[in-house]
Amino acid sequence: MINLETPKKFRAFVEQANRVATEFLRANSRKYDLAEHAYPKELDLLASLIDGLADSGEGQGAGATGVRRSDDGDGGVRNGSNMASVLSVAETCWGDVGLTLSMPRQGLGNSAIASVATDEQLARFDGMWASMAITEPDCGSDSAAITTTAVKDGDEYVLNGEKIFVTSGERSDAVVVWATLDKNLGRAAIKSFVVPKSLPGIRVERLEHKLGIKASDTATIVLDDCRVPAENLLGDPEVNVDKGFAGVMQTFDNTRPLVAAMAIGCARAALERTREILESAGVEIDYDRPALAQSAAAATYLQLESDWEAARLLTLSAAWMADNRQPNSLEASMAKAKAGRTCNDVTLRCVELAGTLGYGEDELLEKWARDSKILDIFEGTQQIQQLIVARRVLGLTSAELR
Repeated sequence: MINLETPKKFRAFVEQANRVATEFLRANSRKYDLAEHAYPKELDLLASLIDGLADSGEGQGAGATGVRRSDDGDGGVRNGSNMASVLSVAETCWGDVGLTLSMPRQGLGNSAIASVATDEQLARFDGMWASMAITEPDCGSDSAAITTTAVKDGDEYVLNGEKIFVTSGERSDAVVVWATLDKNLGRAAIKSFVVPKSLPGIRVERLEHKLGIKASDTATIVLDDCRVPAENLLGDPEVNVDKGFAGVMQTFDNTRPLVAAMAIGCARAALERTREILESAGVEIDYDRPALAQSAAAATYLQLESDWEAARLLTLSAAWMADNRQPNSLEASMAKAKAGRTCNDVTLRCVELAGTLGYGEDELLEKWARDSKILDIFEGTQQIQQLIVARRVLGLTSAELR
């Protein structure tokens, strides 16, 4: 039976994450929003604390590096690293989304490694900060259309191509690059490679100026005859046309609930602050009365809060399924689609409800509204998530439903 209350063993951990969000992230939120591309040095101490918790076994899978499916256990119901990561990320993004994305060694590339790497690779890449490089100038939502190539040459692969919108692309130690072994074989030939940035042939071309998450560096990365050790390929090196690229796509089943959790945290921050503003203005929000019997502002707030609760439950359900080794591709996309769009709607409507306070930089509401947009886009846009959900529900392939 699924119980989506915060597990007792995680409650102290979630409280710690909330304190971190309050004292480190929220406290520096505006500072690094205004100082785009400046490295948040305060995060070094925080990252060391998280590493220490993980090494001691007290971290309960804190952050992206904890996201991994395990075959261990006695077959009973369990709450593991996926649930812990979702709960902690929701708290830190309640503090600040951009700073959460800037956390050393907690990147989406680390999630990819944790999801599909072998035990040997996990040990070899331990302590590495990895970003994720999928999107290309001519390839956005359709990951199967990747043109970056990886050609086997002895004990190495030679990578060539350009990747854009790489989160933490400048600050990370390595980049998990999606590339094709053979364009003629389509999506089945797409593999992911851990590419250390110390290797010749990989360079950061530029940093992007963005609408939101300004604390996070977003880079364009060029690969020019970059030679990568063959053992840095994640997953099965063989091309299986029947299987397609399910191996690399498995990463999304674990990372999409994480992005949904980011949206849950950001939206919750906006809701809590908006309620404070409304109540200080004399607007009463009564849960015992029908919304239609209350003021327009109160009715709007209740509707936003109910949408947020639905998104939260979908997110927790997807994480729970991953922890209990149940296929969750459908649920991961549902959670990402619902949470991403809900966060957009909640933050923008909260700006409206707060009036002039919501639009000015004296409040963080306007920042949360800007930050929220990326949560509906990266790790698969709203439209792509809806397409995946439709395929799963209708039992159709990508060729049958495009």
